[in-house]
Amino acid sequence: MARIAALLLVIGGTLVVGPAAAQFGNIFGDAPPRPPADVPNGPFPQQPPPVQYPGQPPRPYPGQPAPGYSPPAPPSAIETQPLPPPPGTSVAPVPPAQGSAQRPPAPNGRVSATPPASNAVGAPPPPPAAEAPPPDDAVVEAPTPHIENGKAVFAGLDKISGRTISFDVAIGETVQFGALQVTPRACYTRPPTEATNTDAFVEVDEVTLQGEIKRIFTGWMFASSPGLHAVEHPIYDVWLTDCASPQNVKVAEPIVKPPPAPAPGPAPKPRQATPARQRPAAPGVQP
Repeated sequence: MARIAALLLVIGGTLVVGPAAAQFGNIFGDAPPRPPADVPNGPFPQQPPPVQYPGQPPRPYPGQPAPGYSPPAPPSAIETQPLPPPPGTSVAPVPPAQGSAQRPPAPNGRVSATPPASNAVGAPPPPPAAEAPPPDDAVVEAPTPHIENGKAVFAGLDKISGRTISFDVAIGETVQFGALQVTPRACYTRPPTEATNTDAFVEVDEVTLQGEIKRIFTGWMFASSPGLHAVEHPIYDVWLTDCASPQNVKVAEPIVKPPPAPAPGPAPKPRQATPARQRPAAPGVQP
């Protein structure tokens, strides 16, 4: 009886556990259930190539650019714009493209078939455009004024003895310093309100041992830069230091018949260079 009872218990347990295992499964040992086959889970499937018909241009695949297509250039951070013309200049008109000139309309509203006279062969060119006047706020730089002087002041150096003297020469006059003859032709200075710039046009001749006169310098001398245009001589050196006797502004004078020219005589001899006059020292001040 005990065996029959145990067998019945085993059969009954098997019948009860079978449906439960089929419904819930073994949560401890079986693999997880797989999803149904109709749920999409994966990459986009491969598409068939497009159908190409005769005479039809080739079509690109999806996502492929069309043949001959170039992507646009990325926008640049640099902005460009045309420069305006300088003040006081006129802008030349842009000629119309060939064949794009519009014909004037006829009185009845139609376009005339006769080309304009300006396009005819042999027609005179159009007159140039008049230059626009400068704007009112345009700044015109005035030329730098200069003062003419009647004398030029030089400094002379004897390189053998080391003696330096200062002498002044009238415009157009010739003064001899050692073996050199100095003749200033012009001497200019600036007003006190302008930057200092003293210059003179000078001619320097050398008297050789044979008595010949040889030109060794012709040009401008600058008091602020004595070495810019210097006289090249092995014994003597001359440079510009200042100008003197400024000339006043010339006023228009009545025309007067000049006196007859005197008879030509012997050429005047150049005077020797003498030191310029110096002011006496103040009392109590040693020279």
